[in-house]
Amino acid sequence: MAEAQQVTDEQQQASPRGGVDRFFKITERGSTFGTEVRGGLVTFVTMAYIVILNPIILTSGVDVEGNTLSFPAVSAVTALTAGVMTILFGLVSRLPFGFAAGLGINAFLAFSVVGQVTWPEAMALVVINGVLIVILAATGLRRMIFDAVPVELKLAITVGIGLFIAFIGFVNSGFVTSTGSSSPPVGLGIGGSVVTIPTLIFVVTLVLTGVLVAAKVKGGLLIGLVAGTVIAVVVEAVWHLGAATDNPGGWGLTVPTLDGAPFGIPDLSLVGAISFDLGRVGAVTIVMLVFTLLFTNFFDAMGTMTGLSREAGLADAQGDFPRLKSALVVEGVGAIAGGLTSSSSNTVFIESGAGIGEGARTGFANVVTGLMFLLAMFFTPLTQIVPTEVAAAALVIVGALMMAQIKHIDLTDFRVLLPVFLTVAVMPMTYSIANGIGAGFVAWVLVHAFSGHAKRIHWLLWVVAAGFVLFFARGPIEAALGA
Repeated sequence: MAEAQQVTDEQQQASPRGGVDRFFKITERGSTFGTEVRGGLVTFVTMAYIVILNPIILTSGVDVEGNTLSFPAVSAVTALTAGVMTILFGLVSRLPFGFAAGLGINAFLAFSVVGQVTWPEAMALVVINGVLIVILAATGLRRMIFDAVPVELKLAITVGIGLFIAFIGFVNSGFVTSTGSSSPPVGLGIGGSVVTIPTLIFVVTLVLTGVLVAAKVKGGLLIGLVAGTVIAVVVEAVWHLGAATDNPGGWGLTVPTLDGAPFGIPDLSLVGAISFDLGRVGAVTIVMLVFTLLFTNFFDAMGTMTGLSREAGLADAQGDFPRLKSALVVEGVGAIAGGLTSSSSNTVFIESGAGIGEGARTGFANVVTGLMFLLAMFFTPLTQIVPTEVAAAALVIVGALMMAQIKHIDLTDFRVLLPVFLTVAVMPMTYSIANGIGAGFVAWVLVHAFSGHAKRIHWLLWVVAAGFVLFFARGPIEAALGA
């Protein structure tokens, strides 16, 4: 009987399910397969907008020869790269952080870089940026910089990202809009009130999801997203609001309706469309362009991974998390992959916090998210059915959850308070994680150095702070060097 029981135990341990559980440490991290699947689906739903938004941004850029990128092709490679990199990151790092084209870098490429080079040359610069990140990560220098960051700033990064996520949600939903004037620069809805049906559905979804999360309902975020989408589809079927570009009261990036066949063969013609023939621009320009890409990529990813790991409960007191070095290396590979596919540098997405909020704790959730992205290449209309206004509600909920980390920061010392405040405030106000981190780093170094606490400053922080000073002043520097 004992032998039979022993055989049964060995069979269970050798089973595929048991092997997957041990590989991803699902049970060890207090999760389940069902939770990981739900978390992966929620992450995909909140990230799916990138399949639409990335081509909107990239196809807006006209390169130095007057060429633009194809919208369907960019959409296809965006989904392809996001799917492959998300799965790869999940398998290597075992962490539930989704990957996709970084919004800061794609805008920089579309509106700054391609004014000086062609699209294939711009993507070659992205590849160079990725190679440098991999080298920094593989040699341990990126980890050294990561470890040199004070724990207070790491926590501030988490809080800042939470506020940033919430702000993205408010803006994407139309709940917060630009007033078009210098004071106030932003306001509530239109004319100080919520006047569009899509924004109203955002509010309904936000309240519904908030109640579900507060009641600790399993799958609360996913239930809220699905319910909000169903409501949106019904509303669109009845009132035919259409897109905001055609109707001021219409939907943002995606209209919750299906037009035509849901299936299509993806256009992958942009894969490999890069050129390292950069002779048209000088070495100084190339260095400055790569420098900007590197700093944006480097610190956006570091801040995002720090925040997400803390939200998942996987970070220690210093902000370190499991398999950190491999995670940093794969993040650099994401930049290389994004350049090779012309989808722009791929990096960790802060929207992964939605899946973490749903309970995802392992890379198995990434496998689910990645497979959904790969399917999205073929079912783009289905990807588009979730309106931005509904996805935005989940971002606000997650932002609120991440803001809770501020309770771990001792703000009684003004040397800590000011850098923390600048980190948290600058991120949403400049729409950049890198800007917030840079402001915090520079403030930390200057305030401590000139108040008699220079010994608390790691020498690498001096180097990084100096780099951020150059990063913030890159415009005048480029102009001076160009002159």
